[in-house]
Amino acid sequence: MKPDLPETANRADKGEDGRLFAPHSPRIKGPILDLLQARLGKSGRFLEIASGTGENTVHYAAGLPDWRFQPTDVDPERIASISAWIAHSGADNIAAPVELNAANPGWGITVEVDVIHIGNLFHLITEAHTKAILNECAQALAPAGQLIIYGPFMRAGALTSEGDARFHQNLTAHNPEIGYKDDFDMLEWITQAGLEPAEVIEMPANNLCLIARRSF
Repeated sequence: MKPDLPETANRADKGEDGRLFAPHSPRIKGPILDLLQARLGKSGRFLEIASGTGENTVHYAAGLPDWRFQPTDVDPERIASISAWIAHSGADNIAAPVELNAANPGWGITVEVDVIHIGNLFHLITEAHTKAILNECAQALAPAGQLIIYGPFMRAGALTSEGDARFHQNLTAHNPEIGYKDDFDMLEWITQAGLEPAEVIEMPANNLCLIARRSF
């Protein structure tokens, strides 16, 4: 089910060919791909949770041609956009998108992948759903597999920019159970899920990348 969010969150513009365009995508897809290329091996299985419009997915797939990508999303409109982006790109290393509510229990034991990437999701969902997704990711990762999380977070309980404070307030006014998660809380929840936090990386636009590895 599509999450209930304020209009300012997760916005995308429609193109004529079915593709959606997220305003933030041009700013973030380059730095994220740079990070992926620096930290991933030559090839593997790449699962993307909450792929959104799909424009980032095709960018990563073009930069990592020997990886096999599986995009997913909870929103049928985004699924259609991902399919349109794949068709537009002509990529042959991206599987058809799958509709997935990653907070639902049980899917993690049905797949095995080398990398799971989650971008700009956790501030839009509840703490309970965040923990549920981390638990499923831990089950889905192959031995030594990596979980790569990108997005905005509180730093030691504090919002560190005026823009983040405004956006967090907008989210919590709409739904008090969502909003920015704290970086220290995220690391604790990652550990509780059975993963080993490996790196915390500063990213452009005051965002973070949290990297964890399967430790069991």
